[in-house]
Amino acid sequence: MTALIAALAALLGLAVGSFLNVVVWRIPQGASVVSPPSACPVCAHPIRARDNIPVLSWLLLRARCRDCGTPISARYPLVEAATALAFAGVTVSVLQSAALLLLPALLYLAAISIALALIDLDTHTLPNIIVLPAYPVGVLLLVVATIASGEWGDLLRASIGAAALFAFYLVLVLVYPGGMGLGDVKLAGVLGLFLGYLGWPALIVGAFAAFVLGGLYAIVLLITRRVARTGGIPFGPWLLAGAWVGILGGSPLAHGYLTLVGLD
Repeated sequence: MTALIAALAALLGLAVGSFLNVVVWRIPQGASVVSPPSACPVCAHPIRARDNIPVLSWLLLRARCRDCGTPISARYPLVEAATALAFAGVTVSVLQSAALLLLPALLYLAAISIALALIDLDTHTLPNIIVLPAYPVGVLLLVVATIASGEWGDLLRASIGAAALFAFYLVLVLVYPGGMGLGDVKLAGVLGLFLGYLGWPALIVGAFAAFVLGGLYAIVLLITRRVARTGGIPFGPWLLAGAWVGILGGSPLAHGYLTLVGLD
């Protein structure tokens, strides 16, 4: 049964991933994600329904536009496949925890995580049109999960987590304005909401992992001379990656650390 549900989640992820490709392309341009319908950016011919099947159409078309032969970036099927894998993985994790009504909240977070990470890598921005609605949507979805669990203290902890990470990153921006932007501050609050809901270990590990992953990435870029010491590195993807480390492995990682240092 778990495998079947995960497969269904993967199919949903393929469809969502196809939409995320539109979001990642159009949002930075200030364009609508609803209209006009998707079209080839070179010949402007609308994409046919049969050519818009996630991953499969790209393979059947041999990565080229049917009408003008323009190459289609491999990024499109990769985003679709990555979203499918993310949805399946999150679903399996939630099923193992028996908190089924938490699934919509985490799938939503997975979807916007992929979109925001790609947009930040492309443009070094975290658009308000995605980040700000995540506050009320996140609260609503977590309230639904709480109604099922009856653990209303989880919502209080989520509020504390959101406020704590928002305040922490705001201080970082005020102390060192060139290191991060206000987009990171606003995203930190969203991630703190979800991490706090899942528990203190998830919150602490998720916050710490962002700096570890971002720092390692920066070191690699410096060693390979792909960026100067004063060069800008988008931190949003590492904020998001760190949060998912906390979500999926916060408790065991925290327990393992405490055991290692002899405190557990």
